[in-house]
Amino acid sequence: MPAPVLCLVSMLAVQLGVAASKPLFGVLGVAGATFLRISFAAAVLLAFTRPRLRGRSPRDLAMAGLLGVASAGMTLLFAGAVDRLPMGTAATIEFLGPLAVALVFARRAGHVLWALLAAGGVALLTLLGGGEGGSGGLDPVGLAYAFGAAACYAGYILFTHKVGAAFKGFEGLAVSFTIATVVLAPFGAAEAVRGLAGSDSPGLLLLAVAGVALLFPVLPYALEMTALRRMSQRVFSVIVSLDPAVSALVGLLVLGQVLGLPQLLGICCVVAASVGATLTARR
Repeated sequence: MPAPVLCLVSMLAVQLGVAASKPLFGVLGVAGATFLRISFAAAVLLAFTRPRLRGRSPRDLAMAGLLGVASAGMTLLFAGAVDRLPMGTAATIEFLGPLAVALVFARRAGHVLWALLAAGGVALLTLLGGGEGGSGGLDPVGLAYAFGAAACYAGYILFTHKVGAAFKGFEGLAVSFTIATVVLAPFGAAEAVRGLAGSDSPGLLLLAVAGVALLFPVLPYALEMTALRRMSQRVFSVIVSLDPAVSALVGLLVLGQVLGLPQLLGICCVVAASVGATLTARR
């Protein structure tokens, strides 16, 4: 399968996994469902990689720990955002994290234009977004979660690069997801237990969570790792820039979330800013 197709399938798997998680929120709670999903993902990665920590430097372990914290925050906050906002809106705001990293490391004056375009897109999303509530009809708590997820996403990108250089294959990812499980436990473990105890079919519920965990995050990471071995980081970044649009499409087709014209324009602005920043960056 061509590398660009792998990237698109990966993005689709992520958004389908997010959409499939929404029904679980009502049974297990946002934190409970997120905790179980990451726990299953960690178990799968540990079983397949069996990482060896002996001989690892404190710096390597610290980077894996920070990646785990960033992953936990990103996953939990984005789940909270999706529970309160349309998927396309939440994903677009979260995508400001990697866009900010790209703009900071580009260090070119012209990239201010891309930053302004992205800011305009977010303004369209938040100030003119449809729905009821504050901030132009969008849930203010959901918006706070989305911006928090964006900050964690930026940290995730920075730490992933360092962990990827220090560990072989998926070993670093397995360690970081194990740490993410520990970080999420105080927020979601009790909620998950209550949800399972109150369910008529806890076995089927766990099976559903395991299926969602395979859909996201296990499958996307495997596909992205394979794709990156076949294509340049630059091309990969351009394709990944389509993620907010894919999220909006999945939200429409799977959850029936119809976005208004200002929201669609906002998504287009952020996608265009990301593509522009990538294509005009120094090689």
